[in-house]
Amino acid sequence: MSAFRFILLSTATLIASPALAQDAPALESPAPEDDASDPANTILVTGRVQRLYRTTQTTVGKSVEDPMNIPQAIQVINSDLFADQGARDATDIYRNISGVSFFSYAGVTFRGFRQDQSFYDGQRGNPFIGFSVPQLFNIERVEVLKGPAGLFFGPGSPGGIINYVSKTPSEKRALRMVLTGGTYARAGLSAEATGPIDANGIVTYRLGGFYEATDPYRRNTSNKSRIADGGIAIRTNEGGKLTLQATIYDNYLRANRLRGVLTDDDGHFLSDISWNANERTDFLHLKSQAYQARYQTSIGKRVTFDAGVRYFNAREVQKYHEPRGLAPNNPDLVRREFRDQIRPVHGLSFSTNTTARLDILGMEHKIQAGADWYNEKSVLNSRILRAGVTSLSLSNPVYGTSASDPARAALLPYTVTDTRSKRRGIYLQDQIALTPALLLVGGVRYDHFEDSVTTGTGQTASSRSSYSDSDITFRSGLIFKPRHDISTYFSWSQSFEPQTAASQDANAGGPFAPVTGNQIEGGVKSQLFNGRLQANLALYRIVRRNILQVDPSLAPVNGIDQLAPVGEVTSKGFEIDLSTDLTPNWVLLANYGYNDTRITGTAPGQSITNAVGNQFANAPRHKLGFWTRHQVPAIDAAFAFGGEYVSRRLSLSGQTVRPYAIFDASITKRLKFAEVLLKVNNLFDKVYAASGFSAQSGHFPGQPRTFLAELRFRI
Repeated sequence: MSAFRFILLSTATLIASPALAQDAPALESPAPEDDASDPANTILVTGRVQRLYRTTQTTVGKSVEDPMNIPQAIQVINSDLFADQGARDATDIYRNISGVSFFSYAGVTFRGFRQDQSFYDGQRGNPFIGFSVPQLFNIERVEVLKGPAGLFFGPGSPGGIINYVSKTPSEKRALRMVLTGGTYARAGLSAEATGPIDANGIVTYRLGGFYEATDPYRRNTSNKSRIADGGIAIRTNEGGKLTLQATIYDNYLRANRLRGVLTDDDGHFLSDISWNANERTDFLHLKSQAYQARYQTSIGKRVTFDAGVRYFNAREVQKYHEPRGLAPNNPDLVRREFRDQIRPVHGLSFSTNTTARLDILGMEHKIQAGADWYNEKSVLNSRILRAGVTSLSLSNPVYGTSASDPARAALLPYTVTDTRSKRRGIYLQDQIALTPALLLVGGVRYDHFEDSVTTGTGQTASSRSSYSDSDITFRSGLIFKPRHDISTYFSWSQSFEPQTAASQDANAGGPFAPVTGNQIEGGVKSQLFNGRLQANLALYRIVRRNILQVDPSLAPVNGIDQLAPVGEVTSKGFEIDLSTDLTPNWVLLANYGYNDTRITGTAPGQSITNAVGNQFANAPRHKLGFWTRHQVPAIDAAFAFGGEYVSRRLSLSGQTVRPYAIFDASITKRLKFAEVLLKVNNLFDKVYAASGFSAQSGHFPGQPRTFLAELRFRI
C-alpha cells in the first residue's frame, strides 16, 4: 500500500472515530514562533484571525521596520502560507510574488533579470550552491526586496533579492509533527520542538528534523531530502539575545542533474515530459552544513545593535548525462555527453548593524550604520566524456547502454577551476521624519571586492586572472502618508555587479568598471480597514549599463577578443499586490506583474548574455497569481483554490516558451487532536513548460497533476 493511501485511510478512520480523541487537547495550526505567546497571533483552522498571511514588520532593511516606511516594493511570505499551500521548497512560493518567475533550479527571473543569489538571515552563504533548490522546512518567512538592494546587501542583480529568515527558538513550549504522503511515492516525516530549557526561560532551544522521499514523474528519478536543524537562544541582558544555530542538509537526487525536455521552435515538447537524458546510475548528491551566531540587543529605548557570523560548507557531486541536441541525421535521437563534476564550496560572512533614533532640530532621525564581510572559495572539478556516449531516443528511450561511461570518464584528468571571492562593505542611511506624514530617506554604501580565478588540468595551471576594485552606491527616497494607513513613495536606488575575473584580462582590454544598475520607482502601499485590506502598486524603470561585449572594431590581442562595456538593458513595468479578508472567514491573495525588458544598447550584431535579440530570456510580459481560502466553522474545515498564469517567453536559444495557466485546490480539516491537509496541484493536469533553457537541453517541464496529504500534530 502506498504511503498516500495509508495516510488517507488513516485519516478517514480517525475522522470516523472521534471517541479515540475525546481526551486529547485541541491543537492549533502553527503560529509565528517569534510571537507565539501573543493571543492576537493565535491561528486556528476554525475562526482564524484577520490578516492571516500578512506581516506588519520586516527585517529586509537590516533592521525591524514597517513596510509602509520603506520606499521600495516589498513582499513577505510567512510560514502560514507555506503550510496552507503545502509548500516544500522555494519554487512552490514564486507564484505568490509579483515580478518573479522560475528560471532554472534555484534561479529566478526578477523584474526581467536573471537572479541566482539568495541570502539567509540577511547574510550571504547559500548552502544549496546553485543546482539544488532551497527547502522551507526550517524557514519562518521569506522576505523579498524588489529593485536594487545594494545599500544593504552589496553587489547583486538590480531586479531584487530574496532573504530566507530562519526559525529560531521560542520561549513558548511547542511540539509539531507532520506525516506526509502523496503521488509519485511521496512519503515523509518531520518534527519540530521548541521551548525554554530553564524555569525562567533564559535559555531556549529548537530542534527539528525533516525527511522526504519521492519518485518524480521524470524517468529514472528518485529524490531523498534530509534536514537536521537545531538552535539555542540565550537571553544575555534586558533586550539582548544570543542565538546559535546549526543546520545540516543531505539531498540525494537520482538521475540528476536534471535538464529539460527538447521542444520545437514553437515550444511544443518533442516527447513525453517524463523523458530524461540521465541514466538510472546518474545522480546529484549535495551535502552541506550551515552554522551561524547572531547577537541582538537594545541599548536604552532608542538604540539597537546586532552582529552575526555565518559559515557554510557544501560539497555537490554530479555524475550525469548532458543532452546536446538532436542528431543531425535522425530527429528522434538526442546526442549526449557524460559529465563527472565535484563542486566544493565554503564561505564565511560577518555583518554588524546599528540603529539609533535621534531628535535633531525638532525632527526624528532614524540613523542606520553597518558593515559586512564575506569570503568564498568555490572549486569546480570537471571531466567531460564526449566520445562514444550513446545517443538516446525521444520516442523509445532505452537505458543501460552507457554503463561504462563513468569508468571511461574516470580515466580523464579533472579540469579544475578555483574561484576566490572577497566582499567588504559599509553603509550609512538616515530616515528623517520631516513631519509625521513626510519621511525622507538617504543612504550611501562603499564596497571593495576582490576576485580571482585559476584554471588548470592535473597539477598544471593553464590560466590565472584576478581583479579588485571598489564602488560607491546611493539610495534615496521620499515617503508621504496622507493618512496613517496609506503610504505613497518615490525612490532612486543603485546597484553594481563586478565583472567576472576572467573578463578583466589585459589582453581583452581590461580592467573594466562594474556593471551598474539604476532604478526609479514610485508606488502606493495601503493597510486599509484596520489592516484587513493591503493593496500595493509599484511602477519602476531599471537601466543596467557597462555590460561587456566584444568590440568588433578592434583586432584580437594574442588570440583574445577585445571587450568593451557597451551593453545596456532597460526594464520597466508595474506590479499590483492585493491581500484582503473578504469576510472574517474568507481571505484572498492576488498579484499581477507587467514587465518589458529590452536591450537598449549593444555592439552591432551581438546579443547580451541571457538575451535573445532585443528581449531577455524567460522574462514574461505578464504574470498573475492568486490564492483564496474560505473556512467553514460549522464543519471545522477550510477550502482553498489558487492559480498562476505566465505569458509567452523565449528560451536562451530563442525558442518559444508557451504561456500557461495552472490551478490548485485544497481542503484543510480540523480534528480534535490534529489537522489534515489534502491538496491537488495542477488540478487539470496541464502539460506546460515552467521555463525555457536551450535548444540542446530543452525546456523545464512543469509538474503534472499531483496529490499531497499531510497529517499535522501540534501540542
